[in-house]
Order: sequence, then structure tokens, then C-alpha cells
Amino acid sequence: MRDSLLRLTNFIDGEYCAPLTNSYLPVFEPATGKIFAEVPDSGAADIDSAVAAATRAQHGWAQTAPSQRAAMLRRIADQIEARLEALAEEESRDSGKPVKVARSVDIPRAVTNFRFFAAMAESFVSESHQGEVGTLNYTLRQPLGVVGCISPWNLPLYLLTWKIAPALAAGNCVIAKPSEVTPVSAWLLGEIVQAAGLPPGVLNIVQGGGPRCGQALVTHPRIKAISFTGSTATGGAIAAATATQFKKLSLEMGGKNATVVFADCDFERTVAESVRAAFSNQGQICLCGSRILVERSLLPRFREAFLAKVAELKVGDPRDPASDIGAVVSAAHLAKVQSYIALAHEEGGRLLTGGERLKIDGR
Repeated sequence: MRDSLLRLTNFIDGEYCAPLTNSYLPVFEPATGKIFAEVPDSGAADIDSAVAAATRAQHGWAQTAPSQRAAMLRRIADQIEARLEALAEEESRDSGKPVKVARSVDIPRAVTNFRFFAAMAESFVSESHQGEVGTLNYTLRQPLGVVGCISPWNLPLYLLTWKIAPALAAGNCVIAKPSEVTPVSAWLLGEIVQAAGLPPGVLNIVQGGGPRCGQALVTHPRIKAISFTGSTATGGAIAAATATQFKKLSLEMGGKNATVVFADCDFERTVAESVRAAFSNQGQICLCGSRILVERSLLPRFREAFLAKVAELKVGDPRDPASDIGAVVSAAHLAKVQSYIALAHEEGGRLLTGGERLKIDGR
């Protein structure tokens, strides 16, 4: 764990390098609200440099045998697993999530991502179909080329590797842009792929915000595809910005998920899973149940049991292994949560528990 101000860099062509913009953004520790790092505020020139490196590496990586690509992905998985404790601590500090969640879910899932897609690299298949008049139609799966991967702040390393691993497995070179809110674990991924021996330029990590760095990435003419996870508004902007370039897009955007509970459910399990669905990672997961619809006959019993289960959750310092709930990711996100509580009051809602900001050790 680092206590001094940390200045992050980009990872381009197999090496760490300062941003060509020579400008940085502050990174706040959610649990304290204090700046603990600076992340590059990269721009178009940095993206150009990364794309040039990826383009140089593309032919060689695409021609690498699938079995060799798979072996490389497994070495990356081994390197992540070997650094699990350190990565979990950094991600807890970076994102505000409980360290036990980072240890048991986020970092292990990043390991699994690389191992799963290593197996996929060895089993990609082509298809052929005989036509009625003696013709033969076939599908040959080939790498697209240089692709862009943009990941969100809520599951920093897990979701970034979920994009990177399949792209590399398929023979593509990658320009990755992690969230500028939680950039540290992605920054450490550069050390990991260096140690694993990934050829320079195959994976490039460019840090920065959306308006300069993200925009330059999604509109770059040599980027063949974009995979994005984030807000609906940003996903819509990416679709509009790339429409005339006919890029391949994968957009995972916002939703309003409902947990639906019926009277004939497995009651104890349903209550426990409903609490987990609502509050995992402070509720900051795109799959979290943000509303609960309960069959009327079960409502009183369910509500009482649900509240009792919520009361058992320990809110505390994310780095305390006993904490179930850590800190929301930013002051802006805290304000958003508080605004919805205020709106509930305005619309006549009745809070059954909580509703106040919890301060720990005077913070």
C-alpha cells in the first residue's frame, strides 16, 4: 500500500511513459476524500502513439498460433493471481469497495477471464455449409485488427480484463482506456503483462478522461471496434460519433433492474440474495437490484426480514476485512445518492432504515 502521492503513467509499446499532454487529473480515495494519486489526462497524440504501436504489433500477434496466444493469456492470469493481495488492496483504496470483496470476487474474476478466454483461443472454429446446388459457404473467423476497450469504475480490473482477454485471444491488439476515477489496478496491469512476456504493442493502456482521451479513441480511423461499458448517455454519444465510420460496437449501458419476489419463494434464500443484490459493492454494479417488487401477500414478512438482514451489514473502512459496505466511489456519486433520498422525502416516501451519511472516525 502506497502512502505518498502516486503519479501514474500510460503503458504504450510495452513501456510506461508520461502523457504527451503533460497534464494530469487528481484521483481521490473514496474512503477519505483525499487525493492519493494523479492520472494522465491523455489526448489525441497519446492515442495516436498507442495506435501506432498496436498497428506495428498487429500482424505478428494475429499470426501467432492460437495455442501460443492461449499460453500467453494463462501466463498473464498466473501473474495476476501471484499479485492478488497487492491488487486487492490497491483496488479497495482506489474504488472504495471492501477489500474482502476485491480479494474474493474482483481479482479472482480477472484471473478467470484470462484463463477462460485462453481456452476459447484454442477452440475458435470456422463453419462450412453445403448449398443446394453444390456450392460451399464457409465462415472464417479472423482478427479485426486494433480495437478499443473502455471500462467503468465500479469493477476496475475485472471488467477491463473481461474486454481485453477475448480481444487478445482472437488475435487483436488492444488500446485500453480504464476509468480515470479508478485507474490504479489498470496501471498495474502493465507490469503484469511485461512480466508475462506479452509482445510490445499488443496491449496498450492509455489513461485519461472521456472528452479528450475517450473521444480520440472511439473516433480514431484505425480503431476497428469499440467495447464500452458505462452510462447510457456516453454509449449513445459513442454510437453517434462512430456511425459514419461503421465500427463494430459493443455497448453495455445503464438499466433499472428489478428483484421480483413471489410468495412461493425459498424465503430465507430470497431475502439473503435480495440484500446481496441490492448492496454488493455499495450497490454500484450494473446487475444490482435497484428496486424490489414483492407479491402483496408476502410483503410484511419480507420487509421485516429484509430490514433485519440489512441491519447486520457492517459499514466501515474498505480496508478493514470485517467491512461489508465500503465507500461510494466519489463525492459526486454520494451527492447523487443523497439527491434520490431527498426526492423520496419530497414525494412522500417513508425511509425504513438509514438515509443519513455515515461518518467513520470523524470523516
